[in-house]
Amino acid sequence: MPAHAQLVVLLASSDTKLLATVEPVLLATGARVDVVLSAEAALSSVAGPCPPNLILLDVELPGMPMGQLLAALCADSSAPRPPLILIAGAVVQQWLDRLAEGAVDDLILRSADPSYWQLRLDMALRHQGMAHELDAMRDALLRSAQLDHLTGVYNRETLFAMLFRETDRTQRSQSSMCIVLFDIDDFGHWNTRLGMDACDNLLCQVATRTTTLLRSYDVLGRPGEDEFLVALPSCSAANALTLAERLRLEVFSTPFHVAGEAIRLSACFGIAVSQGRSPVVVLREAERALDSAKAAGPESIQCFCTMPQSASTPVTFLSGSSGDELLAW
Repeated sequence: MPAHAQLVVLLASSDTKLLATVEPVLLATGARVDVVLSAEAALSSVAGPCPPNLILLDVELPGMPMGQLLAALCADSSAPRPPLILIAGAVVQQWLDRLAEGAVDDLILRSADPSYWQLRLDMALRHQGMAHELDAMRDALLRSAQLDHLTGVYNRETLFAMLFRETDRTQRSQSSMCIVLFDIDDFGHWNTRLGMDACDNLLCQVATRTTTLLRSYDVLGRPGEDEFLVALPSCSAANALTLAERLRLEVFSTPFHVAGEAIRLSACFGIAVSQGRSPVVVLREAERALDSAKAAGPESIQCFCTMPQSASTPVTFLSGSSGDELLAW
């Protein structure tokens, strides 16, 4: 839960004496307390637009048997259930079993005095905060494992996994998907000329510029040192060629500034069309198209399919609008 968000506690009981004891303790924590008087109202609150972060559930709540209510609260496995504390008149085996099963997180006797309630609720809130922190750390680690540590785009392993996923989707929808593979020309020269740190900066700038030209559902990854791959779901070969032209013009024609220099980079592009075929086959075709583009010279674009090769005029090395003195290789 974000630090600025207010804690929402669902207090489900029709016992006026219990409500009078517990509600002030909850309000003292700064939480928002939603009081409901029936099982149906409790279910509606949990499924509502602002679900609670903590549930206090009286086992004597009217509306349906407690076992049925607990099963309903735990039925939705798509989202983690908030911590759930049962309020009971006595510790019986039925509630101990629910604790052992993980259906509930704690059990408090309704006869407990306010100071004891304060202690147990503080423990529940701390536990909830730790659980949120662990979830956030787990999500961050998972995402970190999927991304290229330098550029922030998908790494090679995740990229290939996503290509298989997108291919499955393409087969089901009987649509098209294209791959654009591009490689920065003579990047080894810049490594020698500028050093590794400056070239890492250049790669990050290329990734950032490329991302701005893509749709939200396009996939960008870095399968090699100076090589990037774009997967374009629901995209024809003609549209993929148009994107390659835009990348050549809008990503690489504008100077890159690094290490006190204005650098003019260029790239070659290879395009292949999936049509639901294996990503291994399509990648091989994109690599062959890229090899053909490299053989044709810097800034070349080659499509593996039967479309004619782009005959666009290469971008000039000097920009009349930037006024930069460009380095070129």
